[in-house]
Amino acid sequence: QDHAQGFTTWEGYVDWRNRPAIKGCHGGAVAASFVLVVEILENLAYLANASNLVLYLSKFMNFSPSASANIVTNFMGTAFLLALLGGFSSDFFSTYYIYIISATIEFMGLLMLTLQACIPSLRQPICASVNRNIPCKEVGGGHTAMLFSGLYLVALGVGGIKGSLPSHGAEQFDENSPQGRKHRSSFFNYYIFCLACGALIAVTLVVWVEDNKGWQWGFGISTVAILSSIAIFLLGSGTYRIKVPTGSPITTIFKVLVAAFSNSLFPKNSIGNVQDTRENPENTTEISEDEEGHREQGEEIQTEMKDLKFIGKATVRNTAYPSLRCTVKQVQDVKIVVQVVPIFMSTVMLNCCLAQLSTFSVQQAATMNTYIGALKVPPASLPIFPVIFTMILAPVYNHIIIPFARAVTKSEMGITHLQRIGTGLFLSVVAMAVAALVEMKRKRVAEQSGLMNTTEPLPITFLWISLQYLFLGSADLFSLAGLMEFFFTEAPLSMRSMSTALSWASLAMGYYLSSVIVSIVNSITGRFQQTPWLYGNNLNHYHLERFYWLMCILSGLNFLHYLLWASRYKYKSTKPDYERGRDDNTPSEA
Repeated sequence: QDHAQGFTTWEGYVDWRNRPAIKGCHGGAVAASFVLVVEILENLAYLANASNLVLYLSKFMNFSPSASANIVTNFMGTAFLLALLGGFSSDFFSTYYIYIISATIEFMGLLMLTLQACIPSLRQPICASVNRNIPCKEVGGGHTAMLFSGLYLVALGVGGIKGSLPSHGAEQFDENSPQGRKHRSSFFNYYIFCLACGALIAVTLVVWVEDNKGWQWGFGISTVAILSSIAIFLLGSGTYRIKVPTGSPITTIFKVLVAAFSNSLFPKNSIGNVQDTRENPENTTEISEDEEGHREQGEEIQTEMKDLKFIGKATVRNTAYPSLRCTVKQVQDVKIVVQVVPIFMSTVMLNCCLAQLSTFSVQQAATMNTYIGALKVPPASLPIFPVIFTMILAPVYNHIIIPFARAVTKSEMGITHLQRIGTGLFLSVVAMAVAALVEMKRKRVAEQSGLMNTTEPLPITFLWISLQYLFLGSADLFSLAGLMEFFFTEAPLSMRSMSTALSWASLAMGYYLSSVIVSIVNSITGRFQQTPWLYGNNLNHYHLERFYWLMCILSGLNFLHYLLWASRYKYKSTKPDYERGRDDNTPSEA
């Protein structure tokens, strides 16, 4: 096009007006900085409500503590699971447009919640009972419909943003230059830092406003924050380079699996290995001049496929359905995805533990003394401890720990992705043990003080709860950042747009698993005693310490399961990105 004449353009990238992106004008640190600022505002808008939502549901909508906890975990789980939809859509419509659409949807949801909090006729009357054992009338009818409509519009918007925004920021750097790859790596680290910055404002300023000035003001701040993030994102439009959509990796995965299943049920012949697809004259007419090197690569792929014979059947040349014919590269890409699934699944239990930070831990703190000197701290502000730790540790990890580890180990990574994830899983086991011990102490104080059935704060500081927050916050930093980097570096180039979304999907499954475990625990314990462990409106009568010990045991077993798979995993990304891309684009079949 005319505007690109005389300039060097980015191949495969366009600007926001769909014109070729120009080197020096589009992409780089300036463009990525807009993304980081937007993430601060977006996470502020989301976490300000998610961290305190359990109290809003129990105090203003009159849900029981366990029902409130399940609503919150389902809401947060849905938001993170929908990141997969956001990542999938970004491959078709570009990350730029998916962010704008998703942020607008989240804005609409927050506006609905703000109106409901502002107008008394749209919400349930506040219950003024002083006895914890007397239940209040739960919200119902149109009030419930408006509440859940607003919540899940927010969840849909958050999912789209989580699935598109990190990838949009990473795409601003040139992966074919060492400096670009270095900046891209730093971007992911500072993306976690910006998540913490937004969370810090959310769990301090906004939560204080919600508890002292009213929820209508808290929802209002979140609404203004997400609206401001859209404006800032659009302000940076002239600096972005936007990747031209090339189709979704989900399509490739689905095609390979269907082809493998089809060829297993309806085999047309027995030719189905990599060697045959290369030796047949009809399939070697376009092999490049480096034929010998490519043949060696094919033999390596064939050897690696021996453990995944079912997927390998997708390479049958004379398939019964020609439209399902798959290339070796497509099968190899799916094989890599299958290999990282056990690692991915091992992080679900950790995120199930993290779900407690937004539910029972907040409710525990609400029963305790929340004063620090003369300052009254809202219980939902407890996450400030892991947030501050994350803001300190993220830069230290990037600029001090990693260089030191590289010098000691003489390796490129210093600390491997799997070691980082494993550290997070181990810390989650410790956190659940600490949580159980703290709950035992809290209940002992309640019994000794005769405050089991009143709403009066217990004579024990809520800072005891901060111990489990510190351990779980540290676990989250190690696991989330490690998982994001692991997927990004290990996944094939054609599937990297989904890597971040898969990291969020682990969080989603953890939140859903938390709800399932609570329901199963209540169901089983209710059969053997009069009251289930986690039932009723009085948290002091819950057996929360037993639940935490159960979570500790399950986390320990999950850690052993992770060690089994991590010790057997062999890293695939031993080459720089530009070499991997060159190899992946080498024609392996005609």
